[in-house]
Amino acid sequence: MKISTIASVTILGSTMAGSLMLGPVRQPVTPAALAAQTLPSTGPQVAINRIRHGLDLEALAAPTEIYEHYVPPPAPIPVPTAAPVAWVPSPGYRTIPVPIYRQTRNLNCETAALQMGLAYYGHYYSQDSLFAYENPDLRAAQWINGVLHWGDPYTNFVGNVNGRETNLTGYGVYYPVILSIARSHGVPNAYGGEGFSPGTIYTELAAGHPVQVWMEARWSRPAVRTWTAWDGRSVRYSLAEHSVILTGVSATSVRVNDDQFGSQYWVSKWTFETSWRDFNNMAVIYR
Repeated sequence: MKISTIASVTILGSTMAGSLMLGPVRQPVTPAALAAQTLPSTGPQVAINRIRHGLDLEALAAPTEIYEHYVPPPAPIPVPTAAPVAWVPSPGYRTIPVPIYRQTRNLNCETAALQMGLAYYGHYYSQDSLFAYENPDLRAAQWINGVLHWGDPYTNFVGNVNGRETNLTGYGVYYPVILSIARSHGVPNAYGGEGFSPGTIYTELAAGHPVQVWMEARWSRPAVRTWTAWDGRSVRYSLAEHSVILTGVSATSVRVNDDQFGSQYWVSKWTFETSWRDFNNMAVIYR
């Protein structure tokens, strides 16, 4: 090896070494330092766990809500209600459970009312079987010297039970005959007559005793006249004569089982008393 060559290498090496020794030293720059120089501050750093492997899962976050099993709401507290109160009739108010029957012949209303009165006490008879005890007087009505003559409804049924009052082919029967049949057919304590006061009738109804009365059909007010019976009795009559049985009373009204229609209804005491008066307050009380 030549000395000059060695010298040259030595000089070159010394030159490079000098240049390295004399130049400024550059420090390596880390990414964190670079970020600190170029990005604004966003607050303290927070550690972040990242998935580092395909099988490596992030930790589950703590639940923010806790779900419980469904529990039905409590049943509503029942509101106390008043106990049901049985209906009690007002003072002076009374009804009697008498069955309602309709008359089966044109003019046997008295018999139908009798049938209802007996049935209330458990004695059941057909209207025709009861009518047989009324011994109808079939003699025709006659005008003699301007005076009407006909049978006696106090002793027999007058005329044809299928006749008509308006043409004097049939009429009816009064309280003595009906009372006699009632006593012999299961109601021996029944009593009847004329001239009863309204107060007596209302008292009997309030005590639970049905009362058969004589009045005008539909509570009408035709003329009231008299005829002379074959036995000489003067008979008060109306060509709308009718008989029903009363089955209830209140402070102002009476309840009627009306056999003409087979119905039951209330009428005022004034209406009842006015029509009833035309037959001299005739009645039979079933007791």
